[in-house]
Formats: sequence, C-alpha cells, structure tokens
Amino acid sequence: MRKFLYRFMIGRYGPDHLSIAMIILSFILSIFYAIFWITPISYASYIVLGLTLFRMLSRNIKRRRAENDKFIRYWWPIKTKVKKFIQKIKDKRKYKYLKCPTCKATLRVPKGKGKIRITCPRCWEWLISQT
Repeated sequence: MRKFLYRFMIGRYGPDHLSIAMIILSFILSIFYAIFWITPISYASYIVLGLTLFRMLSRNIKRRRAENDKFIRYWWPIKTKVKKFIQKIKDKRKYKYLKCPTCKATLRVPKGKGKIRITCPRCWEWLISQT
C-alpha cells in the first residue's frame, strides 16, 4: 500500500501552505454548516475541499507553485501582524511598548524599572520612559 501511494504521488504537486489553508477553510465552513444548517455553506465546503484535492494531485507544478507564492505574498504580512499582536498581549505584564517619535520604530521597555533613558536602535534617538 505504501509503495502504491508513493508511486501514485510521483510527479504530483502535493500539499503546500495554500492547500493547508484551504483544508482549514473547508473545516470551518463545515462547522458553520453544522451550527446554522445553511445548505450553500455545505456546498462551499465541498467545493473548497475538491479544489484542494485537485491542487494536491495536479501535475502542473509550475502553476501550483505560482498560486502558492501569490497566497504567501498576501498571507505573510497578516500572519506577522497577528503574531506581533499576540506577543504584545503575552508581554503586557513585563514590558511596555513605545514608538520612537523620529522613525516610528516599536521599542520594548521593561516595566518596573522607574525612569529610564533608551536609545532607539534604528535612528539613535534618545528617549526617556517612565515605566
């Protein structure tokens, strides 16, 4: 069975970031259908899952790679902003975040140290912070 699957997938594109995102979207649509019982949501879930399987089993690797690159180009900035936001929430007790007035860089300063003087690493501007 393992050899059959290995031979079957030779020359096919396989999973990538876009196909994983599409599987997650299909799963979320299925959950919405289970909650609200709206039939078009169910159809949309099946369509997304079918497109995902088509992409994974496709032999047109060049085109699938271009689709994945385009997806990553749009997805990566969103992902990094969400990660930074979550990190700020986690660090809220220990650190204070400041913006440099000159270059608008975000600086992380430890809380509870009193009045401290900070140098911006990007523009070398002196900042004074009360933490």
